[in-house]
Amino acid sequence: MYRNAMKKLYRWKESKYRKPMIIEGARQVGKTWLMKAFGAEAYEDTVYINFDANARMAGLFEDDLNVDRLIMGIELYTGKKIDPDRTLLIFDEVQEVPKALSSLKYFCEDAPQYHILCAGSLLGIALHEGTSFPVGKVDFLKLYPLSFKEFLGAAAGEQYAALLDKQDYSMITTFKNVYIDALKQYYFVGGMPEAVACFACEKDFNAVREIQKRILAAYEQDFSKHAPTEIVPKIRMVWNSIPSQLAKENKKFVYGLVREGGRAKEYETAIMWLCDCGLVHKVSRVNAAGIPLKAYEDLKAFKLFMADVGLLGCMAGLRQGTLIDGNDLFSEFKGALTEQYVCQQLKTIDDLNVYYYTNDRGSCEIDFVIDTGDRVVPVEVKAEINLKAKSLKTYRDKFNPELSIRTSMADFKTEDWLINLPLYAVEEIDRCALR
Repeated sequence: MYRNAMKKLYRWKESKYRKPMIIEGARQVGKTWLMKAFGAEAYEDTVYINFDANARMAGLFEDDLNVDRLIMGIELYTGKKIDPDRTLLIFDEVQEVPKALSSLKYFCEDAPQYHILCAGSLLGIALHEGTSFPVGKVDFLKLYPLSFKEFLGAAAGEQYAALLDKQDYSMITTFKNVYIDALKQYYFVGGMPEAVACFACEKDFNAVREIQKRILAAYEQDFSKHAPTEIVPKIRMVWNSIPSQLAKENKKFVYGLVREGGRAKEYETAIMWLCDCGLVHKVSRVNAAGIPLKAYEDLKAFKLFMADVGLLGCMAGLRQGTLIDGNDLFSEFKGALTEQYVCQQLKTIDDLNVYYYTNDRGSCEIDFVIDTGDRVVPVEVKAEINLKAKSLKTYRDKFNPELSIRTSMADFKTEDWLINLPLYAVEEIDRCALR
Protein backbone atom coordinates (compact mmCIF):
# COMPACT_ATOMS: atom_id res chain seq x y z
CA MET A 1 0.00 0.00 0.00
CA TYR A 2 1.27 3.43 -0.88
CA ARG A 3 1.35 6.01 1.92
CA ASN A 4 1.52 9.73 1.14
CA ALA A 5 3.89 10.11 4.11
CA MET A 6 6.60 8.57 1.90
CA LYS A 7 6.85 11.86 -0.01
CA LYS A 8 7.37 13.72 3.25
CA LEU A 9 10.11 11.33 4.31
CA TYR A 10 11.94 11.82 1.01
CA ARG A 11 11.77 15.60 1.50
CA TRP A 12 13.12 15.11 5.02
CA LYS A 13 15.98 12.96 3.76
CA GLU A 14 17.06 15.53 1.17
CA SER A 15 16.69 18.60 3.42
CA LYS A 16 19.91 20.31 4.43
CA TYR A 17 18.12 21.28 7.67
CA ARG A 18 17.27 17.65 8.50
CA LYS A 19 16.98 16.71 12.17
CA PRO A 20 16.06 13.39 13.78
CA MET A 21 12.43 12.70 12.84
CA ILE A 22 9.75 11.62 15.32
CA ILE A 23 6.70 9.92 13.79
CA GLU A 24 3.60 10.28 15.96
CA GLY A 25 0.37 8.34 15.60
CA ALA A 26 -2.00 5.88 17.24
CA ARG A 27 -1.10 2.24 17.67
CA GLN A 28 -1.32 0.18 14.47
CA VAL A 29 -1.55 3.07 11.99
CA GLY A 30 1.57 1.76 10.25
CA LYS A 31 4.48 3.67 11.77
CA THR A 32 6.89 0.70 11.92
CA TRP A 33 5.95 -0.46 8.42
CA LEU A 34 6.45 3.04 7.04
CA MET A 35 9.92 3.44 8.58
CA LYS A 36 11.10 0.03 7.39
CA ALA A 37 9.62 0.47 3.90
CA PHE A 38 11.27 3.87 3.59
CA GLY A 39 14.59 2.42 4.73
CA ALA A 40 14.38 -0.40 2.20
CA GLU A 41 13.45 1.98 -0.61
CA ALA A 42 15.66 5.01 0.08
CA TYR A 43 18.81 3.64 1.78
CA GLU A 44 21.41 0.99 1.14
CA ASP A 45 21.05 -0.30 4.70
CA THR A 46 18.68 0.02 7.65
CA VAL A 47 19.51 -0.51 11.33
CA TYR A 48 16.32 -1.20 13.33
CA ILE A 49 16.19 -1.12 17.12
CA ASN A 50 13.07 -1.83 19.16
CA PHE A 51 13.43 -0.37 22.66
CA ASP A 52 10.48 -2.28 24.14
CA ALA A 53 11.78 -4.56 26.93
CA ASN A 54 15.30 -4.07 25.58
CA ALA A 55 17.54 -4.03 28.66
CA ARG A 56 20.78 -3.86 26.69
CA MET A 57 19.75 -0.71 24.80
CA ALA A 58 18.32 0.82 27.96
CA GLY A 59 21.70 0.29 29.59
CA LEU A 60 23.59 1.76 26.64
CA PHE A 61 21.60 5.00 26.72
CA GLU A 62 21.50 5.23 30.52
CA ASP A 63 25.21 5.77 31.14
CA ASP A 64 26.43 8.33 28.62
CA LEU A 65 24.85 10.09 25.62
CA ASN A 66 28.08 10.72 23.74
CA VAL A 67 27.13 10.12 20.10
CA ASP A 68 30.29 8.24 19.09
CA ARG A 69 29.85 5.90 22.04
CA LEU A 70 26.17 5.32 21.21
CA ILE A 71 26.94 4.54 17.57
CA MET A 72 29.64 2.07 18.62
CA GLY A 73 27.21 0.38 21.03
CA ILE A 74 24.50 0.12 18.37
CA GLU A 75 26.99 -1.35 15.90
CA LEU A 76 28.04 -3.95 18.46
CA TYR A 77 24.41 -4.77 19.27
CA THR A 78 23.25 -5.12 15.65
CA GLY A 79 26.47 -6.43 14.11
CA LYS A 80 26.20 -3.78 11.39
CA LYS A 81 28.48 -0.92 10.41
CA ILE A 82 26.60 2.39 10.36
CA ASP A 83 27.55 4.64 7.45
CA PRO A 84 25.86 8.02 7.98
CA ASP A 85 25.54 8.56 4.22
CA ARG A 86 23.96 5.19 3.45
CA THR A 87 22.28 3.93 6.63
CA LEU A 88 18.88 4.74 8.13
CA LEU A 89 18.71 4.38 11.92
CA ILE A 90 15.26 3.43 13.26
CA PHE A 91 14.43 3.76 16.95
CA ASP A 92 11.05 2.05 17.55
CA GLU A 93 9.01 2.19 20.78
CA VAL A 94 11.52 4.86 21.74
CA GLN A 95 9.32 6.15 24.57
CA GLU A 96 10.29 3.02 26.56
CA VAL A 97 13.82 4.43 27.03
CA PRO A 98 13.47 8.16 27.83
CA LYS A 99 17.24 8.69 27.57
CA ALA A 100 17.06 7.55 23.93
CA LEU A 101 14.66 10.42 23.30
CA SER A 102 17.02 12.77 25.12
CA SER A 103 19.90 11.59 22.93
CA LEU A 104 18.24 13.09 19.86
CA LYS A 105 19.47 16.51 21.03
CA TYR A 106 23.08 15.33 20.75
CA PHE A 107 22.54 13.63 17.41
CA CYS A 108 21.06 16.90 16.12
CA GLU A 109 23.81 19.14 17.52
CA ASP A 110 26.92 16.95 17.35
CA ALA A 111 26.22 14.45 14.57
CA PRO A 112 23.61 15.81 12.13
CA GLN A 113 25.00 13.54 9.40
CA TYR A 114 23.05 10.55 10.81
CA HIS A 115 19.57 9.85 9.44
CA ILE A 116 17.33 8.85 12.37
CA LEU A 117 13.62 7.98 12.42
CA CYS A 118 11.82 7.40 15.73
CA ALA A 119 8.33 6.17 16.59
CA GLY A 120 6.34 4.70 19.44
CA SER A 121 2.75 3.64 20.04
CA LEU A 122 2.34 5.92 23.04
CA LEU A 123 4.96 8.49 22.15
CA GLY A 124 2.51 11.38 22.46
CA ILE A 125 1.95 10.48 26.10
CA ALA A 126 5.70 10.36 26.78
CA LEU A 127 6.27 13.74 25.17
CA HIS A 128 3.48 15.42 27.08
CA GLU A 129 4.67 13.94 30.36
CA GLY A 130 7.83 15.98 29.98
CA THR A 131 10.36 13.45 28.72
CA SER A 132 13.50 15.49 28.32
CA PHE A 133 14.54 16.55 24.88
CA PRO A 134 14.86 20.13 23.71
CA VAL A 135 12.22 21.67 21.52
CA GLY A 136 13.63 22.53 18.12
CA LYS A 137 16.06 19.59 17.95
CA VAL A 138 13.70 17.18 16.16
CA ASP A 139 11.33 17.13 13.21
CA PHE A 140 7.80 15.74 13.58
CA LEU A 141 5.53 13.82 11.25
CA LYS A 142 1.99 12.79 12.20
CA LEU A 143 0.78 9.50 10.73
CA TYR A 144 -2.93 8.75 10.56
CA PRO A 145 -4.93 5.78 9.28
CA LEU A 146 -5.04 5.54 5.49
CA SER A 147 -7.03 8.39 3.98
CA PHE A 148 -9.80 7.58 1.52
CA LYS A 149 -7.53 8.35 -1.40
CA GLU A 150 -4.88 5.97 -0.08
CA PHE A 151 -7.60 3.35 0.47
CA LEU A 152 -8.88 3.95 -3.05
CA GLY A 153 -5.45 3.27 -4.50
CA ALA A 154 -5.18 0.01 -2.56
CA ALA A 155 -8.73 -1.27 -3.09
CA ALA A 156 -9.82 0.09 -6.49
CA GLY A 157 -6.64 1.07 -8.30
CA GLU A 158 -4.07 3.86 -8.32
CA GLN A 159 -5.58 5.36 -11.49
CA TYR A 160 -8.70 6.39 -9.57
CA ALA A 161 -6.66 8.08 -6.86
CA ALA A 162 -4.55 9.80 -9.53
CA LEU A 163 -7.71 11.11 -11.17
CA LEU A 164 -8.70 12.80 -7.91
CA ASP A 165 -5.24 14.37 -7.76
CA LYS A 166 -5.79 15.82 -11.23
CA GLN A 167 -9.18 17.23 -10.15
CA ASP A 168 -10.67 16.27 -13.51
CA TYR A 169 -14.24 16.34 -12.22
CA SER A 170 -15.79 15.70 -15.61
CA MET A 171 -13.96 12.39 -15.82
CA ILE A 172 -14.48 11.70 -12.13
CA THR A 173 -18.24 12.14 -12.53
CA THR A 174 -18.22 9.63 -15.40
CA PHE A 175 -16.82 7.03 -13.02
CA LYS A 176 -18.59 8.26 -9.88
CA ASN A 177 -20.14 4.85 -9.14
CA VAL A 178 -16.64 3.47 -8.58
CA TYR A 179 -15.91 6.26 -6.10
CA ILE A 180 -19.26 5.97 -4.33
CA ASP A 181 -18.93 2.19 -3.96
CA ALA A 182 -15.38 2.60 -2.63
CA LEU A 183 -16.54 5.27 -0.19
CA LYS A 184 -19.21 2.94 1.24
CA GLN A 185 -16.54 0.27 1.61
CA TYR A 186 -14.26 2.76 3.35
CA TYR A 187 -17.01 3.64 5.82
CA PHE A 188 -16.92 -0.02 6.89
CA VAL A 189 -13.23 -0.89 6.47
CA GLY A 190 -11.76 2.45 7.53
CA GLY A 191 -8.06 3.18 7.18
CA MET A 192 -6.23 0.94 9.67
CA PRO A 193 -3.51 -0.64 7.49
CA GLU A 194 -4.12 -4.25 8.54
CA ALA A 195 -7.84 -3.92 7.82
CA VAL A 196 -7.21 -2.27 4.45
CA ALA A 197 -4.62 -4.89 3.43
CA CYS A 198 -7.04 -7.67 4.34
CA PHE A 199 -9.88 -6.10 2.39
CA ALA A 200 -7.73 -5.32 -0.65
CA CYS A 201 -6.66 -8.98 -0.86
CA GLU A 202 -9.71 -10.89 0.35
CA LYS A 203 -12.69 -8.53 -0.01
CA ASP A 204 -13.94 -10.19 3.18
CA PHE A 205 -15.90 -7.81 5.42
CA ASN A 206 -16.14 -10.37 8.24
CA ALA A 207 -12.36 -10.76 8.37
CA VAL A 208 -12.01 -6.96 8.43
CA ARG A 209 -14.39 -6.75 11.38
CA GLU A 210 -12.37 -9.31 13.34
CA ILE A 211 -9.22 -7.23 12.77
CA GLN A 212 -11.00 -4.10 13.98
CA LYS A 213 -12.17 -5.91 17.12
CA ARG A 214 -8.59 -6.97 17.85
CA ILE A 215 -7.37 -3.39 17.41
CA LEU A 216 -10.04 -2.06 19.76
CA ALA A 217 -9.13 -4.74 22.31
CA ALA A 218 -5.46 -3.69 22.09
CA TYR A 219 -6.47 -0.09 22.75
CA GLU A 220 -8.44 -1.19 25.82
CA GLN A 221 -5.37 -3.06 27.07
CA ASP A 222 -3.27 0.09 26.60
CA PHE A 223 -5.66 1.97 28.88
CA SER A 224 -4.94 -0.44 31.75
CA LYS A 225 -1.25 -0.89 31.01
CA HIS A 226 -0.12 2.67 30.38
CA ALA A 227 -2.62 5.18 31.82
CA PRO A 228 -2.51 6.30 35.46
CA THR A 229 -4.65 3.84 37.42
CA GLU A 230 -6.99 6.49 38.78
CA ILE A 231 -8.12 7.68 35.34
CA VAL A 232 -8.45 4.29 33.57
CA PRO A 233 -12.20 3.94 34.34
CA LYS A 234 -12.79 7.50 33.11
CA ILE A 235 -10.84 6.87 29.90
CA ARG A 236 -13.00 3.82 29.24
CA MET A 237 -16.22 5.73 29.93
CA VAL A 238 -15.26 8.59 27.60
CA TRP A 239 -14.07 6.16 24.90
CA ASN A 240 -17.25 4.07 25.04
CA SER A 241 -19.46 7.16 24.93
CA ILE A 242 -18.13 8.42 21.57
CA PRO A 243 -20.60 6.56 19.31
CA SER A 244 -23.57 7.90 21.28
CA GLN A 245 -22.03 11.40 21.37
CA LEU A 246 -21.76 11.43 17.57
CA ALA A 247 -25.22 9.92 17.08
CA LYS A 248 -26.82 13.09 18.50
CA GLU A 249 -28.08 15.68 16.03
CA ASN A 250 -25.91 18.21 17.85
CA LYS A 251 -22.60 16.36 18.14
CA LYS A 252 -21.13 18.62 20.81
CA PHE A 253 -19.51 16.49 23.52
CA VAL A 254 -21.80 16.23 26.56
CA TYR A 255 -20.30 15.02 29.83
CA GLY A 256 -23.72 13.87 30.99
CA LEU A 257 -23.65 11.17 28.32
CA VAL A 258 -20.48 9.74 29.85
CA ARG A 259 -22.10 9.54 33.27
CA GLU A 260 -25.25 11.14 34.57
CA GLY A 261 -24.23 14.32 36.36
CA GLY A 262 -20.73 14.15 34.84
CA ARG A 263 -18.64 17.33 34.88
CA ALA A 264 -15.70 18.58 32.82
CA LYS A 265 -13.16 18.47 35.66
CA GLU A 266 -13.80 14.73 36.10
CA TYR A 267 -12.97 13.80 32.52
CA GLU A 268 -10.57 16.44 31.17
CA THR A 269 -7.48 14.36 31.94
CA ALA A 270 -9.01 11.25 30.36
CA ILE A 271 -9.83 13.17 27.17
CA MET A 272 -6.31 14.65 27.07
CA TRP A 273 -4.84 11.14 27.42
CA LEU A 274 -6.91 9.85 24.49
CA CYS A 275 -5.88 12.87 22.39
CA ASP A 276 -2.19 12.42 23.25
CA CYS A 277 -2.43 8.75 22.19
CA GLY A 278 -3.83 9.81 18.82
CA LEU A 279 -7.00 7.81 19.43
CA VAL A 280 -9.38 10.76 19.21
CA HIS A 281 -9.59 14.10 17.44
CA LYS A 282 -10.84 17.02 19.51
CA VAL A 283 -12.50 19.65 17.31
CA SER A 284 -13.27 22.86 19.20
CA ARG A 285 -16.05 25.36 18.60
CA VAL A 286 -15.33 28.88 17.38
CA ASN A 287 -17.76 31.74 17.91
CA ALA A 288 -16.53 33.98 15.07
CA ALA A 289 -14.80 33.64 11.70
CA GLY A 290 -11.63 35.74 11.89
CA ILE A 291 -8.02 34.78 11.17
CA PRO A 292 -6.57 33.02 13.06
CA LEU A 293 -9.54 30.90 14.12
CA LYS A 294 -7.58 29.86 17.20
CA ALA A 295 -8.23 33.33 18.62
CA TYR A 296 -11.99 32.62 18.61
CA GLU A 297 -11.84 29.13 20.12
CA ASP A 298 -14.39 28.23 22.79
CA LEU A 299 -12.47 25.84 25.02
CA LYS A 300 -15.63 24.61 26.75
CA ALA A 301 -17.39 23.33 23.62
CA PHE A 302 -15.96 20.64 21.37
CA LYS A 303 -16.72 17.50 19.39
CA LEU A 304 -14.80 14.28 19.90
CA PHE A 305 -14.17 12.08 16.85
CA MET A 306 -12.33 8.78 16.66
CA ALA A 307 -9.13 8.30 14.69
CA ASP A 308 -10.83 5.93 12.25
CA VAL A 309 -14.31 5.63 10.76
CA GLY A 310 -14.06 1.83 10.51
CA LEU A 311 -13.34 1.53 14.24
CA LEU A 312 -16.32 3.81 14.97
CA GLY A 313 -18.59 1.52 12.93
CA CYS A 314 -17.17 -1.51 14.73
CA MET A 315 -17.79 0.03 18.16
CA ALA A 316 -21.35 0.91 17.11
CA GLY A 317 -21.95 -2.65 15.88
CA LEU A 318 -22.86 -1.62 12.33
CA ARG A 319 -23.19 -4.51 9.91
CA GLN A 320 -21.92 -4.68 6.36
CA GLY A 321 -25.40 -4.73 4.81
CA THR A 322 -26.46 -1.65 6.75
CA LEU A 323 -23.55 0.37 5.38
CA ILE A 324 -23.17 -1.01 1.87
CA ASP A 325 -26.80 -1.64 0.89
CA GLY A 326 -28.49 1.07 2.93
CA ASN A 327 -31.10 0.82 5.67
CA ASP A 328 -33.75 3.30 6.77
CA LEU A 329 -33.00 2.58 10.44
CA PHE A 330 -29.43 3.68 9.76
CA SER A 331 -30.37 7.19 8.60
CA GLU A 332 -29.54 8.98 11.87
CA PHE A 333 -26.12 7.37 12.39
CA LYS A 334 -25.24 7.91 8.74
CA GLY A 335 -24.71 11.58 9.55
CA ALA A 336 -22.35 10.63 12.38
CA LEU A 337 -20.29 8.36 10.13
CA THR A 338 -20.15 10.98 7.40
CA GLU A 339 -18.98 13.72 9.74
CA GLN A 340 -16.43 11.32 11.27
CA TYR A 341 -15.19 10.50 7.75
CA VAL A 342 -14.82 14.16 6.78
CA CYS A 343 -13.00 15.02 10.01
CA GLN A 344 -10.63 12.12 9.45
CA GLN A 345 -9.77 13.33 5.94
CA LEU A 346 -9.32 16.96 7.02
CA LYS A 347 -6.86 15.88 9.72
CA THR A 348 -4.57 14.33 7.09
CA ILE A 349 -4.10 17.69 5.34
CA ASP A 350 -1.03 19.60 6.48
CA ASP A 351 -1.35 23.13 7.88
CA LEU A 352 -5.15 22.99 8.00
CA ASN A 353 -6.68 24.08 11.31
CA VAL A 354 -10.09 22.49 11.86
CA TYR A 355 -12.94 23.79 14.05
CA TYR A 356 -16.73 23.96 13.97
CA TYR A 357 -19.07 26.93 14.40
CA THR A 358 -22.34 27.53 16.19
CA ASN A 359 -23.93 30.86 16.95
CA ASP A 360 -24.85 31.74 20.52
CA ARG A 361 -28.51 30.83 20.02
CA GLY A 362 -27.65 27.46 18.52
CA SER A 363 -29.78 28.17 15.46
CA CYS A 364 -26.80 27.95 13.08
CA GLU A 365 -24.22 25.17 13.08
CA ILE A 366 -21.47 24.69 10.53
CA ASP A 367 -20.04 21.17 10.71
CA PHE A 368 -16.45 22.29 10.10
CA VAL A 369 -14.70 25.62 9.68
CA ILE A 370 -11.17 25.45 8.31
CA ASP A 371 -8.38 27.99 8.58
CA THR A 372 -5.93 27.75 5.67
CA GLY A 373 -3.81 30.58 7.02
CA ASP A 374 -5.10 32.91 4.31
CA ARG A 375 -8.85 32.50 4.62
CA VAL A 376 -11.58 30.91 6.70
CA VAL A 377 -13.80 28.46 4.83
CA PRO A 378 -17.06 26.99 6.21
CA VAL A 379 -17.72 23.36 5.31
CA GLU A 380 -21.24 21.92 5.38
CA VAL A 381 -21.44 18.11 5.44
CA LYS A 382 -24.38 16.20 3.94
CA ALA A 383 -24.63 12.41 4.11
CA GLU A 384 -26.65 12.07 0.90
CA ILE A 385 -27.48 14.42 -2.01
CA ASN A 386 -29.73 16.81 -0.06
CA LEU A 387 -28.31 20.23 -0.87
CA LYS A 388 -30.40 22.38 1.45
CA ALA A 389 -28.00 24.35 3.60
CA LYS A 390 -29.89 26.76 5.83
CA SER A 391 -27.02 27.12 8.32
CA LEU A 392 -24.56 27.85 5.53
CA LYS A 393 -26.74 30.71 4.28
CA THR A 394 -27.09 32.09 7.81
CA TYR A 395 -23.33 31.92 8.29
CA ARG A 396 -22.74 33.62 4.94
CA ASP A 397 -25.14 36.45 5.76
CA LYS A 398 -23.21 37.13 8.98
CA PHE A 399 -19.57 36.64 7.92
CA ASN A 400 -19.64 36.96 4.12
CA PRO A 401 -16.86 34.40 3.42
CA GLU A 402 -15.13 34.51 0.03
CA LEU A 403 -15.85 30.82 -0.41
CA SER A 404 -18.05 28.15 1.15
CA ILE A 405 -17.90 24.39 0.60
CA ARG A 406 -20.73 21.90 0.77
CA THR A 407 -19.72 18.25 0.58
CA SER A 408 -22.25 15.53 -0.20
CA MET A 409 -22.93 12.62 -2.53
CA ALA A 410 -23.90 15.10 -5.28
CA ASP A 411 -21.61 15.80 -8.24
CA PHE A 412 -18.97 18.52 -8.29
CA LYS A 413 -20.37 21.95 -9.10
CA THR A 414 -19.19 25.53 -8.60
CA GLU A 415 -21.31 28.61 -8.00
CA ASP A 416 -20.29 32.19 -7.30
CA TRP A 417 -19.57 31.64 -3.63
CA LEU A 418 -20.13 27.93 -3.18
CA ILE A 419 -18.34 24.74 -4.26
CA ASN A 420 -20.30 21.50 -4.16
CA LEU A 421 -17.56 18.95 -3.48
CA PRO A 422 -18.33 15.21 -3.59
CA LEU A 423 -17.60 13.41 -0.33
CA TYR A 424 -15.21 11.09 -2.10
CA ALA A 425 -13.13 14.13 -3.16
CA VAL A 426 -13.04 15.86 0.24
CA GLU A 427 -9.23 15.49 0.46
CA GLU A 428 -9.02 18.06 -2.34
CA ILE A 429 -10.64 20.63 -0.08
CA ASP A 430 -7.43 22.53 0.60
CA ARG A 431 -6.81 23.04 -3.11
CA CYS A 432 -10.42 24.15 -3.58
CA ALA A 433 -10.00 26.60 -0.71
CA LEU A 434 -6.94 28.13 -2.37
CA ARG A 435 -8.72 28.92 -5.64
